[in-house]
Amino acid sequence: MSSNYYAVIMAGGVGSRFWPVSTPEFPKQFHDMLGSGETLIQKTFKRLSQLIPKENILILTHENYQKIVQEQLPVVEEENIILEPAMRNTAPCILYAAMKIKKINQNAVMIVAPSDHWIEDELQFISNLQRTFDVCERDKVLMTLGILPTFPNTGYGYIEFNKLDSRPIKKVVQFREKPDFVTARKFIQSRHFLWNSGIFVWSVGAILDAFSEFQPEMTELFDKGYEAFNTPQERAFIEKNYCKAENISIDYAVMEKASNVYVLSATFDWNDLGTWGSLYEKLPKDQYDNAIVNADTYFNNATNNIVRSDKGKLVVIDGLNDYIIVDKEDVLLIYPKKKEQEIKTVSQHIAEQKK
Repeated sequence: MSSNYYAVIMAGGVGSRFWPVSTPEFPKQFHDMLGSGETLIQKTFKRLSQLIPKENILILTHENYQKIVQEQLPVVEEENIILEPAMRNTAPCILYAAMKIKKINQNAVMIVAPSDHWIEDELQFISNLQRTFDVCERDKVLMTLGILPTFPNTGYGYIEFNKLDSRPIKKVVQFREKPDFVTARKFIQSRHFLWNSGIFVWSVGAILDAFSEFQPEMTELFDKGYEAFNTPQERAFIEKNYCKAENISIDYAVMEKASNVYVLSATFDWNDLGTWGSLYEKLPKDQYDNAIVNADTYFNNATNNIVRSDKGKLVVIDGLNDYIIVDKEDVLLIYPKKKEQEIKTVSQHIAEQKK
């Protein structure tokens, strides 16, 4: 465990495809989505702390979630919770965090990881992570972890690598946006594509140089506050200037432009837990392939459903197949799994109606 190792856990998203459990007031990363006794952000923190000193783990989140983070991760010092006053996608917050880390340790190597992923084989995850850290300590590269595709998933971005490259760590040819089903099938058949996990590793020097080259305006904006970072003056600068940063992802801002990007094909099981369907895949099933979280259930002629309710509630279902059934306080959701991508739109429409 090196003092040069740092982690940035991104925990600012809303998780609207997990509505009605995930809401803008209390998003999915702060819920025990798997019924494991730990929330997703708690599991992520515990996983990363196997390799990275706890005092070197930073939590990036919206200022509205500060109290929730402090309640769920009491071991994290207040100065390690980086608060965004506005949602500006992943590039600005990563640049901000990297500058803060550089001011503490110019030799730092950092992982940027979402707070809401499911990773089962943690030994393999730590092994893969150590390998990427070793490379980034030695070479000025930007690294990502790619996931070997198991089916033509249209909900993930893809990473194309040189198919003639037989090394475990491969040079990235290009990032590809979420494809349609036919394109995704072609990607898998070609055998030189990986799913984009959204997990990145680099030295602070390498990522800040990349931002300087490809995002000079954003770099200049945050440079103005560099002297204030990690001091009592930091908050005032961020409150005034953060909203001026472009709303852009790290993929668009840097990764798709840089020529020194490499990918390690991960050897651990991974799921981004982006939808109820993806959660269904990872939960244990009964004899009729129904997945159940918290609820007591009585099924008749019901298969392939996911059911979630408050603990102890009896849910009786007859004649439903391939459905999402979620009971949460004042909302009951009964929705076909095949239309799960539409749940985000439904939740937004309902929120607009309530205004």
